[in-house]
Amino acid sequence: QVQLVESGGGSVHPGASLRLSCAPSGRTSSVYFTGWFRQAPGKEREFVAAISTRGEKVEIADSVRGRFIIFLGSANNTVYLSMNNLQPEDTAVYYCARPEINYSSQYWNRPSIYNFWGRGTQVTVSS
Repeated sequence: QVQLVESGGGSVHPGASLRLSCAPSGRTSSVYFTGWFRQAPGKEREFVAAISTRGEKVEIADSVRGRFIIFLGSANNTVYLSMNNLQPEDTAVYYCARPEINYSSQYWNRPSIYNFWGRGTQVTVSS
């Protein structure tokens, strides 16, 4: 079973940047894409970004486009989420996730298609 561990969260001021990492372990040959989601207290889990295993397909949520970038490690299986110009509304627990089977990218924003989830990393943006 695939295990995912997020890291890189923290408490920052508005305008700061953070880079989150999603480090997988276990079987990776059957993984087709990786997604990033976030969830603030009292709110639904929100899609942030996703990337295919080889990096040829990327999806970015409208809410973070232009500020966040998702990319793959050049020589490992880690998936990164680079977050720039962070704002208070970005405050949430950030999760990475992977599915068991492949889906078209039009479905990547749906939490229900993902089978493996990390425990999350907290991002807090406040002045």
